[in-house]
Order: sequence, then structure tokens, then C-alpha cells
Amino acid sequence: MSGAGGIEVVVFDVLGTMVDESGGLRTAIGEALAACGGDAGEETVERLLAVWHGHVEGEQRRIGEGSRTYANSEVIDREAAERVADRAGLTDQAAIGRLAGAGQCLSPWPDSVAGLARLAGRFPVLGLSHASRTSLLRLNAYAGLRWHQALSAEDARAYKPAAEVYRLAVDAAGCPAERVLMVAAHAWDLRGAQAAGMRTAFVRRPAGDAPGSADSFDWRAESLDELDAALTA
Repeated sequence: MSGAGGIEVVVFDVLGTMVDESGGLRTAIGEALAACGGDAGEETVERLLAVWHGHVEGEQRRIGEGSRTYANSEVIDREAAERVADRAGLTDQAAIGRLAGAGQCLSPWPDSVAGLARLAGRFPVLGLSHASRTSLLRLNAYAGLRWHQALSAEDARAYKPAAEVYRLAVDAAGCPAERVLMVAAHAWDLRGAQAAGMRTAFVRRPAGDAPGSADSFDWRAESLDELDAALTA
């Protein structure tokens, strides 16, 4: 079966696109601070969330540049949790451990579960995530995301936008890259997919990376419902 533009398989980014990563981490940081009697005010939580994101993005960039050997998301999330704890003065190891696992307990966006189910009724659907294999399994179960197949970047020992990560999805799809659609809320992710020959669809999310004026994606949608309608047309 194929949809608009000859699409045969739909691939979704997970973190930020299908689940509210920033919101989940924000809640986990606030809970860790409150449990240890720390300042759980909005300003403090936002500052520490920026510390978390900065560490994760920086380490993934270092891996991509070859200045650090590959480490999966569980390792990097643990490092991020420890960095947040250091900044916040948290010493409770149980609280730090819960914080390190926060990325496995992220809530889906309101349209994610139903939208994925509708698209899965017409296309094979794949998840393609930076989350490790173990984290992705637990995250999918927590969020109720039901894929035909979920792929972890851990299998490529790389992080997007490295070409080998997108190749995991194209190889699993078993069809030419131009018949595989990458769906994400991050323009940088879609640029990587385009470089790998895939079609692209931007779906707007509150914490996504918006397209720039030079970006030309095949579809742009405000929700998965809107994307589903476009692919049905």
C-alpha cells in the first residue's frame, strides 16, 4: 500500500515528536528537587533542564565528531542527571537514579497514540530513536506507542543526523529511500533524513526545532491528524 507521493513506509522520530521529552524531564527535575527539600521553582527547574539538554546534545555531538566513543542514551542520561544533581546540590543517590531514568517515562502528546494507530492502519510504521534499546522498550510501553517495529540508534552506534542511523530505517523498510517518509518535530533531524534520500514531514510540537527559511520539506503539519489527512489525499 502507498500513500501520497508514493510513500510506502512511515518512520517517526520519538523523543520530542511522539512524546513530551522536555515536559517529562522538567517534571522529574522538579520532583527530585522537592523530594530533597531543594528549590523546585520554575526558574530553577528551567535552568537545570538547560543543563541536562546541554550535556546530552554536547555529548552526542562529540560522538558524531569522533572525539568520544559511542555511549548509549542510558549512559549519557545518567551523566546528565549527575550534572544536574551537582548543580542543585542533590546527594540522594536514589533520587538521582530516578532522575536518570526519567527519559523512560515520558508522556505522549495528545494526538500521538491515536494518530500512530490510524497511520499504522495504512502503512508499516517504524520508530527511530536516540533512546537505547532498553530505554526505547520501556518508553514505548509507558507511552502506549504501538509500532510495527521500533529501531534504536544504538544499533548503528551513532546519533542522528549520522547517515547510518537513517539507514537502519531504510534497510528495515525494504524499499527505496524515496518511498520512506521521516516524520519529526526537529528540522535538523529532517535535514539528515533528506541527506539520506528519505522524504520528510515536519510536525509542529511545543519544544521542536522549527524549519528555517531554506528548509523545503515534503509536508508540514500542525498535528498527526493533519499529516494523516495529507497522506490520504
